[in-house]
Amino acid sequence: MVNESTAEALWYVGPKKAEIRAEPLAALRASEVTLRALYGGLSRGTERLVFTGRVPASEHRRMRAPFMAGEFPFPVKYGYATVGRIVAGSQELIGRTAFALYPHQTAFTVPADAIALLPDTVPAARAVLTANMETALNGIWDSAAGSGDRIAVVGAGVVGSLVAYLAGRLPGAEVTLVDIAPGRAEIAAALGVGFALPEAAPGECDVVIHASASAEGLATALRLAGEEATVVELSWYGEGAVPVALGEAFHSRRLRLVSSQVGALPPTRRPRWSHRRRMAAAVALLADPVLDRLLAPAIDFRDLPARLPDILAAPGGVLCQLIRYPDAPA
Repeated sequence: MVNESTAEALWYVGPKKAEIRAEPLAALRASEVTLRALYGGLSRGTERLVFTGRVPASEHRRMRAPFMAGEFPFPVKYGYATVGRIVAGSQELIGRTAFALYPHQTAFTVPADAIALLPDTVPAARAVLTANMETALNGIWDSAAGSGDRIAVVGAGVVGSLVAYLAGRLPGAEVTLVDIAPGRAEIAAALGVGFALPEAAPGECDVVIHASASAEGLATALRLAGEEATVVELSWYGEGAVPVALGEAFHSRRLRLVSSQVGALPPTRRPRWSHRRRMAAAVALLADPVLDRLLAPAIDFRDLPARLPDILAAPGGVLCQLIRYPDAPA
């Protein structure tokens, strides 16, 4: 922070260009809290689309993050994975650590009901995975995966890995994480699930969840699905046109292709669950230290503009890039 009333924020200002800007910190109102950021996370898939200006015009409204500023394509302040310490607000909250769906910024003020307090079992750095865990949890719900199912998760990025982690906790489930990168086998083993390259992945699956954001991955997901099985599409493609193999066995096997998007709760949960309840559940699910394997070593917030092109380069690269803010512990 420059001073007590000013924050620094990352802005995407043009294709593959970002800068840090100083801006006023919003005044605290009743039922709000102010946080100083400790750690953040880059959502590589979505933020790559924002960074390269590939958010479709038709999706500009739906793609808005909860506290984003600016307008697509540029300039825009975007992001949704920040963990900070509460420094102002209700006395009982001051000093607590919380997650917020906030862009990359050193300090910010939000409604108190827009944060999720971290339990003692979840360290601040790991909690940057909360938004990804919410997406993974939503995908599991949309898939209706159950105990004993044979489940394939195609795409071992952060979301795919978290989906596999959750699916692997279903009693008796046979879970395989599928990816084109052989090195992701180590992640799968750490998460307690199987691993296979696409050509060696087991077929006749009861549920297939696709998270590779590629046409080839989607084709693999459809190929692995068994008779009348469900294929859940978790990927977001931006402006890309993606061919879908609806010939071959798609109709004869009566497959179901279902979209899953974290912006809405699944119909089966909607009567009882709120977004706030789901966020709290996602935080609690991050208590396992093995999930630290999904975090790349932290980089300093002020280094982001220079480092983003490499971090967001496709394919491969890091899983979740951890961001360290000036107020993070030494």
